[in-house]
Amino acid sequence: MKISILRNSTGGRRASVAVALGAVLALTATACGDDGSGAGGDEGAEGSGKGKIVFWDNNGGVRTEIWKEVIADFEKANPDIDVQYVGIASTEYQSKVDTAIQGGGLPDVGGISASMLAGFAAQGALETLDFRLAKSPLNGKLNEDMIESMRAAGGGDDKLYSIPTSANNGVLYYRTDLFEKAGLEEPTTWDRFYEAAEKLTDKGKNEFGYTIRGGAGSIAQALDAMYGQSGITSFWDASGKKTTVNDPKNVEALEKYAALFKKVTPAADLNNDFTKMVAQWDSGTIGMLNHNLGSYQDHVKALTAEKFRGIPQPIGPGGKRVQVSNPVDGVGMFKSSKNKEAAWKFIEFATSAQSSSKFNESAGQVPAHTDAAKDEWISKAEPTKLAAEALSDGSTTIVQLPYYLPDWNTISKADNEPNFQKVLLGDMSAKDFLDTMAEQLNEAQAEWQEQRG
Repeated sequence: MKISILRNSTGGRRASVAVALGAVLALTATACGDDGSGAGGDEGAEGSGKGKIVFWDNNGGVRTEIWKEVIADFEKANPDIDVQYVGIASTEYQSKVDTAIQGGGLPDVGGISASMLAGFAAQGALETLDFRLAKSPLNGKLNEDMIESMRAAGGGDDKLYSIPTSANNGVLYYRTDLFEKAGLEEPTTWDRFYEAAEKLTDKGKNEFGYTIRGGAGSIAQALDAMYGQSGITSFWDASGKKTTVNDPKNVEALEKYAALFKKVTPAADLNNDFTKMVAQWDSGTIGMLNHNLGSYQDHVKALTAEKFRGIPQPIGPGGKRVQVSNPVDGVGMFKSSKNKEAAWKFIEFATSAQSSSKFNESAGQVPAHTDAAKDEWISKAEPTKLAAEALSDGSTTIVQLPYYLPDWNTISKADNEPNFQKVLLGDMSAKDFLDTMAEQLNEAQAEWQEQRG
């Protein structure tokens, strides 16, 4: 489950934007719960281990309630530490942190997933956690693959900047009641997926076979569909210098996938991020949804477990399942924290067996703490159980996305999400879209390799 990131030619532009926005954040930080912490690179201090610390949640709203439970448990066990929670939407988190790195107002602790880690680390904003983990009861109790994923995502220095909380995995959710009514087989292959998407669509009744992600976060889902159908198992060719995203097989796969838009999907999908997409699926009569383990509990609440299943992605060529990597999530400490001792106590508690189990049962994800991963609830959460089995039984090959380069998020979000919308609308060909992304990726890879010597 090793994970990777990217740098591209827009890195300078992104940094300039962050600098320009720095003054704005400095004026508004208090409203966001800022405790006056410094900017990226500031050394901070160990502090007294008591008093207030600020925690920024990188999936605010979606995970707010469970984080508040964990914080309440922590404050009960540590009455001399007050944790101020700030929930930030996942789509806004990176820009918020980048702005604070330049202009000041960083929190003590923040959610740091592998997908954004390298960019923050490259700006000198994160505290290395190796020596703290070595002295902690957590040492030896965290999933080694997740630890290595975090190290690999740091940009090549093999340092640990984020303690993993959980691993996610792509899931195909489908409405068992609608499939049964239509006499359809479970969508375990791509052929069955496309057949079901078409057969379950009746636009006159506002019924659709699938909901496609066209808004924020669309690129990862599109890549998953591409590699799943093409069967290509590496993000880079044998030379390690050229990406496979624009391989003819991937181009063909994306053409077929993008053609689903408005044919078997709602038109609103063009701008849907995951929260809108999930809400739409939960409240409507849409046959299938691609998301990850994180939305499982939402579906249970909205539909009840009897009306849907969450299964691993469809099987592709040769009977093999190929999926792209989902970033490991975790919590890290910002170097500018003035109370690192208290910040570390919170990180330790948040990633302990008890907290890890509580958090991941709510999120429906695989716990990083090995003791929590043995808890009974996992066997009862079918998608989590099936995902764990698929990753360990040899049936699934994971294509590791290049999280290790600092601007992977820029390439896969700001630079190309608008282009993917053009593909959906028919204003840009799948080939031109993938060729553009490949050029950026190859340049980013070359820069990264050059920097490493």
